[in-house]
Amino acid sequence: MNARVPIRISQVGLRGVVGTGITPTHVLDFSAAFATLLGAPSKIIIGRDPRVSGQMIREGVASALMACGHNVVDLGIVSTPVIQHAISATDARGGISIGASHMPADWNALKFFGEQGSYLSTAEAGELLDIYHLKKFEFATWDRLGSYSRDEGALDRYIENLADVFDFDALRHFRVLVDCCNGTSALILSRLRERFGLNFVLINDQTDGRAFAHEPATDQRTVRMQLAPLMQLVGADAGFLFDVDSDRVALATEAGVAVSEEMVLVLLADEMLTIGPGDTVIANLSSTGLLEEVARQRNGKVIRVGVGRNAAADALAGFRPEQVAIAGEGTGAVMMPQFRFVYDGIASMLAILTMMARRGESLGSILATYPRYSILKGEVPLESHRIPQMMDDIENSYPEAKKSNLDGLRCDLGDAWFHVRVSQTAPVVRVIAEQRGDPPQALFDSLMDMVRSYNS
Repeated sequence: MNARVPIRISQVGLRGVVGTGITPTHVLDFSAAFATLLGAPSKIIIGRDPRVSGQMIREGVASALMACGHNVVDLGIVSTPVIQHAISATDARGGISIGASHMPADWNALKFFGEQGSYLSTAEAGELLDIYHLKKFEFATWDRLGSYSRDEGALDRYIENLADVFDFDALRHFRVLVDCCNGTSALILSRLRERFGLNFVLINDQTDGRAFAHEPATDQRTVRMQLAPLMQLVGADAGFLFDVDSDRVALATEAGVAVSEEMVLVLLADEMLTIGPGDTVIANLSSTGLLEEVARQRNGKVIRVGVGRNAAADALAGFRPEQVAIAGEGTGAVMMPQFRFVYDGIASMLAILTMMARRGESLGSILATYPRYSILKGEVPLESHRIPQMMDDIENSYPEAKKSNLDGLRCDLGDAWFHVRVSQTAPVVRVIAEQRGDPPQALFDSLMDMVRSYNS
């Protein structure tokens, strides 16, 4: 796919720039394909983030679902985790989240969920794509069209679920600075502050779908620029930065140090392996190798899977829930068993605060106990059609490495490793390299140069 085309259609779903990439036809066809995949008419939950294009896309999604005979329940502007919780709580057949997470305001996306609010498996996602491309939609007759209704109570039910798991009394003494990036986390955190007296200081908390206060990426660079400089000014014990639909989160310490996004999964893996009962961590090939060290210290193990939420869903299906301590990505997106393995940045934030309270330590002190790993991440526009040749050439350049072709190419080189793969969510090739200790700059630069050479 040419990198200049701002749309990505893959097993992850539909994602792109609205108007020049995503059109109403894409929305209608993908939604009709999902309705057809689900089969017999049923209840489907939908919701959206504040992006200005969300209302237009919502109308197309709802119309297509009703045209296939399904009853649509619209939650309005809510986080993706709220949608997933609502699917399970109301016995819906599935759901669609309208929102592009960490992408700029001109982007939007459709994310699809099955029963219990789980991401589609790889097989289900493949079938959805087949239906979409073949346009084999099952529309209802005029007298069997679906209905449309609103549900204003989903956010409160979600908050009650959080209150069942976390001891808010134990968290009130923390002063927490939160950058909401004009997204859905502001709606949740303001409600938590109001109902439970939590000391949240919210910035960029006005929902705005046309211009976000800054790039909504949950990475160390964004934290360093936007959140970290304010930490000591407000006297915060911890800082958190969310993407727009609140399924990812990033961190800053009480001293104003921006933390690698990789550490969200590391912290929670450490905590969940400590308190049990699960002893397995599910992580993708691009996530930090520090996970293996932490797991060994806690008598646990790490299962590596391909990148993408379908791959995580496939892996989780092979375990009983009590066997898995945690699952997630090095992007700040983490799933915990208490919440039926839903990627949830709000729950991740509360779990990290709970970890601090239980251990009686500051966030900076806890982080200082881990050995230093340095990770470098880059991307190159996907303009080449020679991706298989590129992967072969990179693989042949490192004959001594332990290799995995599960998703692109991952090579392990002792204390260093790298992963090169084509993104499912953007028209780019992603390059990640990590090393215990100092950054593997020479390795990373060599890989980036090699990938760029295939676009020349």
